[in-house]
Amino acid sequence: MASPLVLSFVTTAIVVAVVPAYSLPTEAEALLRTGWWSSNGGDNTWGHCIWQGISCNKAGSITRIDRHGAVGSGFFDKLEKLKFCFPNLVYLNLAQFVVNGSIPPQIGDLSSLEYLDLSYNSLTGELPRSLGKLTRLKELKLHDNSFQGSIPMDWGNLKSLMSLKMMSCNIGGPIPYEIGNLKNLSVLSLTKNKLSGLIPSSLSNLSSLSVLYLDSNLLQGPIPHEIGNLKNLQVLSLTRNKLGGSIPSSLSNLSSLSLLYLDSNLLQGPIPHEIGNLKNLKVLSLTTNKLSGLIPSSLSTVSSLSDLYLDSNLLQGPIPREIGNLNLRVLSLSNNPINGSIPLEVFTCPSSTLDLSHNFIEGEIPHRDGNCVFVSNLDLSHNNLTGMIPDIFEAVDTVNLSYNSLQGPIPHYLIDSFGPDSFRGNKHLCANLPGFCDCPASNKVQIAKTIIPIVGILALLLLGCLLYFIFKAKDNIPESNVTKNGDLFSIWNFDGRIAFQDIIKATEDFNFRYCIGTGGYGSVYRAQLPTGKIIALKKLHRREAEVPTFDKSFKNEVKILSEIRHKNIVKLHGFCLHDRCMFLIYEYMARGSLLRVFAGDVEAVELDWIKRVQIIKDIASALSYLHHDCHPPIVHRDISSNNILLNSNLEACISDFGTARPLDPDSSNQTMLVGTYGYVAPDLSDHRSFPLPQIVEIEQKSEDPHALISLKGFCEN
Repeated sequence: MASPLVLSFVTTAIVVAVVPAYSLPTEAEALLRTGWWSSNGGDNTWGHCIWQGISCNKAGSITRIDRHGAVGSGFFDKLEKLKFCFPNLVYLNLAQFVVNGSIPPQIGDLSSLEYLDLSYNSLTGELPRSLGKLTRLKELKLHDNSFQGSIPMDWGNLKSLMSLKMMSCNIGGPIPYEIGNLKNLSVLSLTKNKLSGLIPSSLSNLSSLSVLYLDSNLLQGPIPHEIGNLKNLQVLSLTRNKLGGSIPSSLSNLSSLSLLYLDSNLLQGPIPHEIGNLKNLKVLSLTTNKLSGLIPSSLSTVSSLSDLYLDSNLLQGPIPREIGNLNLRVLSLSNNPINGSIPLEVFTCPSSTLDLSHNFIEGEIPHRDGNCVFVSNLDLSHNNLTGMIPDIFEAVDTVNLSYNSLQGPIPHYLIDSFGPDSFRGNKHLCANLPGFCDCPASNKVQIAKTIIPIVGILALLLLGCLLYFIFKAKDNIPESNVTKNGDLFSIWNFDGRIAFQDIIKATEDFNFRYCIGTGGYGSVYRAQLPTGKIIALKKLHRREAEVPTFDKSFKNEVKILSEIRHKNIVKLHGFCLHDRCMFLIYEYMARGSLLRVFAGDVEAVELDWIKRVQIIKDIASALSYLHHDCHPPIVHRDISSNNILLNSNLEACISDFGTARPLDPDSSNQTMLVGTYGYVAPDLSDHRSFPLPQIVEIEQKSEDPHALISLKGFCEN
């Protein structure tokens, strides 16, 4: 029996025998001829195995060449200098080695090669078909070069290939159908090339594929629904192509998908409801397409979702409040025709970025008392938001509330942190900044000096007004049931004392920051009662109350509105008549006057032809009621765009009946010409008095330059 030493010798002899005697010096000479190595006088037969980046097997044949990032004999060495005479070479890495030229076809002779990295060089020419002969190749990296031509069909023979990375290679043409033969492929990245044509449906055969990057190419046509068969796919990026059609619902079958990028294409149609089945999805980017319809509420079931980009599409309707259940890091819905209000759940959910800009979102900025928002970067610009800026932004890094319809003072801490550009385009915001109206003096010392001396006087005035209000209400208005906190929306003869206290508290004694406009003889305030309901208050100032004309108009409006009811005439809920405290209580019209809507660029665009026609119909209906259904008839005498108010549904109501008057059909009904200049018929503007038919004609010939349709035509038809 042979000893272990003898067996070892025999084994070594056998290994050496499989390598031809001529190959060892040939391999060493091939390395030396490149000028990338130096023998340093050593034995060329065995010494090359210890050169930098060289590894050999036991027989001394080269199995590994790794010159990643090393320096060759000179800049831009030709790759052809390396003769591919290495029958046992398994690993070849020349990444960032600054070689140029084309890849020689002899590379296909490296029959044992499993790893090839030629990335980050200056290689040119066409991709060699001979690479398809490397049937043992598992990883191929050719990215960041400047090749020409397309991917050879022969590469479909690389049956062992697991990773193919060819980003930024300048390759063009179609993706060969034969790529679908690479059944072991796990990573396919062809980003930033000039690939064109369709995405081959054969990709659905790549059952092992987990990462697919085809972004930044010239691919077109639909997304193949067969891609939904890739059950192991975790990353799918098709962004920045020319893909069209709709998003296939089959993508919902990609149960392992974590990242889905379809942005910057020509995709259209709705977002599939089935996308809510992607339970492992973390990032969804559909930005810059032509997607339409509603935002599917099913997205709220994707509990792992952290980044949602749906901006720059044609999505419409309200924001689903269910999205607020997600723990989003980014929510971007900008540049869509989204309308409705901002759900509180969405606004207060923790996130880093919330971008709802350039939409048609309306209503107030949602908030809870004492709670700050958790958003780091907030952009609500270019919408139709109304109301005041709540004190909830102390923890926010960036804020943009510009180009809305916000009102009142800008909090000082916001001005100090973000500057004026974050608030421009809100005509009714005030601040001590260039381009904004000055707010009333807010110096605390000055306020204290002003308030303290008159506290006693105010108390007496309030007490007198309360007593007058109570007795006046009891004397002039029939009794009925009273609800707590003066619910003005369900009663007329409310408890004057309680309601008055609620109003004073809600407006902080008619503080300027609750003022939303001024009329012909008073200011209008917005107030929210303890019940949560919002009302509008028209208050006659003390100096105006001393003018007989204003006092008469004020009381005339109370008389007229207390006797009429119509859905297109602003509702009067109550009033206070006292020589030191006079105000009217109306229903709140959220969109303000027609004049204000037309003055804003975004609001005017929203008020399309159909909506303008409906507004004219509402006005005509109200006038018809006043002229024909009231006994005696009533003429308004000042129908202008400033006296037409719109609610949140853009339904129109006529307001400001200070100059209105009932007419006796049995008298001559002579009346002085009144109204707003520019809205009175020109053929009547030089007359001093008119009979009833002419007064009716004045209202029917209203020449509001914004109305665009003759009111007279609707009345006659």
